Amino acid sequence: MVLSSGKRYGVATHYTLLEQVKNRLALGLLLVFVPLWYWFGYLFTTNDPIGFRFRATNTFLQVSSLHITLLTLGLNAITLIVGFMFFAATRKNMRFDHRLVLSGYPQLQLILARLTALLVVSCLIALYACAILLIFWRPVVLPVVWLSFFLGTLIYGGLGILLGVLVRGELEGFFVIIMVSLIDTFIQNPIGNPAANKDFVMGFPAFAPTQLAVAGGFTHVMPWLYILISLAWLVSFTL
Repeated sequence: MVLSSGKRYGVATHYTLLEQVKNRLALGLLLVFVPLWYWFGYLFTTNDPIGFRFRATNTFLQVSSLHITLLTLGLNAITLIVGFMFFAATRKNMRFDHRLVLSGYPQLQLILARLTALLVVSCLIALYACAILLIFWRPVVLPVVWLSFFLGTLIYGGLGILLGVLVRGELEGFFVIIMVSLIDTFIQNPIGNPAANKDFVMGFPAFAPTQLAVAGGFTHVMPWLYILISLAWLVSFTL
């Protein structure tokens, strides 16, 4: 029986999500690594004030060193995990996807199914990271912090899909995701990087999500521009 376009999309999305649920390593990292990463930040960071350049208002905010560290550690943990999940799934299913395309399955539907799975996974993981964050600190506007986590995972999920297509070996892909995520989120934090308030940090994927996280963590400002910048990173990786 020939499936309709909508049913083919639904089937592809279902199996793409099922593939993520079966990734026990990633789920284990999510359950253990995220709270552990927060806990390390809570243990080893003081609550001293530090200046953060909040570009939405072009001002310097005096924020808690501990709280800004919790935000960047949360972003680092979940972007790394989601990037790993979608890199592994893309590499594992690439030959099967090719066979589906050769059998007449529309390539666009496979891409849309993978992006739909990315949206669902990113939404749930961002919710989980925010729930764990509340154990250590309550941000000013939690939904905006969730949005920053959601957009950050979308970006790195898109990067994982891109690397799954371009990189030949698993080790190289994992190394790139780990190093980019660590460096990207590290340089956004003025505690570890004195140059975090310089303009060059704007060229990194985590810049816009970090600005959003700070907006939700310490202010009532909604910087819409940084939502668009985050989505632009996802679109560029997807294209």
